[in-house]
Amino acid sequence: MLKIENVFHSYNQKEDILKGINLDVSKGEIISILGGSGSGKTSFLRILSGLERPHKGKIEIDDVLIVSENYFLPTYKRNIGLVVQEKGLFPHLNIIKNVCFGLIGSKEEQNKVAIDLLTTFKVNQYQDQYPNSLSGGEQQRVAIARALAPKPRVLLMDEPFGSLDRALRESLREETKLFLKSNRITCLMVTHDEEDALSMSDQIFLLEDGKLNTHQQL
Repeated sequence: MLKIENVFHSYNQKEDILKGINLDVSKGEIISILGGSGSGKTSFLRILSGLERPHKGKIEIDDVLIVSENYFLPTYKRNIGLVVQEKGLFPHLNIIKNVCFGLIGSKEEQNKVAIDLLTTFKVNQYQDQYPNSLSGGEQQRVAIARALAPKPRVLLMDEPFGSLDRALRESLREETKLFLKSNRITCLMVTHDEEDALSMSDQIFLLEDGKLNTHQQL
């Protein structure tokens, strides 16, 4: 479903932060990539989402090329969802409009999609409120709902639970995994937290020295 071949990336044109990344992900599979600060985890997700371009390598989704040395499919054409730790909700839009942002169809159709997802993630009661009136955990639930609303082929998550306390992160991990699995949405999550990776993932990889290695559970 997602095929990544020999991806290299650098910022200074001298030292590669990613050094020949290869990865095959099946439809509906949840993959976690563990790594420390500066290991290139976020750069990897930015490349997949189209926010950055690798200087070498090839990426395909459903056998359709999205990146090569001679081709680059823009972000808005990739149908990839992105969730980051900072949440990134629009402060001037209420919750339901945040989730509807970018959806197509009638207003009624958009609202139904949004309300269904907000209900799934237990924040539908806040649909008319604004992000700054919600707690961090509630905002992150909305952010995940918004990323899933367009029915992305792939969901990318960058430290999605890192700012939450233990109880909140456990419940949100469970809700997110259940939704991803029941809808067969492919997901790549990058994190430095081994517990997040172990609780969410079908496979775990370590990103070290610019290369992916299979994680050996202790």
